[in-house]
Amino acid sequence: MTHLKEGDKAPAFKGRDQHGNMIKLSDLKGKKVILYFYPRDMTPGCTAQACNLRDNYQALLKEGYAVVGVSNDSEKSHQKFAKKYDLPFPLLADEDRKIVEAYGVYGEKKFMGRIFDGIHRTTFLINEKGVIDRIIEKPDTQHHTEEILSK
Repeated sequence: MTHLKEGDKAPAFKGRDQHGNMIKLSDLKGKKVILYFYPRDMTPGCTAQACNLRDNYQALLKEGYAVVGVSNDSEKSHQKFAKKYDLPFPLLADEDRKIVEAYGVYGEKKFMGRIFDGIHRTTFLINEKGVIDRIIEKPDTQHHTEEILSK
C-alpha cells in the first residue's frame, strides 16, 4: 500500500507520545528505528503486536533498535493502552494523520465485509542514517519481533 520503498529516505515526522513528549525522527538519528503503524489501541491484534514488542523489548534494544508506535488515537488513549499493558516505548498520537499519510499507510480497508478508511498495519525498519532498510506489510502480530530480527 505504501508508496515508499526500501532504500528511500524515511519521511521526517514529529508527534506527541502518551506522556506528552515530542518525539521526532531527527531525535533518533544514529539509532535503528522500528516505526510501527497500527490501527487502534486496545484491539486484539494491536494489543498482541504491542505486547510481543514489549515482551522482546530488551532483545530489540540489544540489537540497537528504538521502538516507536503510531496510530490515530489520542494521547489519552495511548496513556491508557501503555499503562494497561506496561508498554515501555513511545506511542505517537497522530490524530491529524500527518505521519500515517507521509508514510502512505492510511487508506481504504476492508474488514468483515465493510469498507472504511484506516491505518494499514505496517512496520518500517529505519537505519541509523534515516534510510528505510525494510518494510514489513501486514506484520504477524503475535510474532512481530521474530519478523523484525530475521534478516
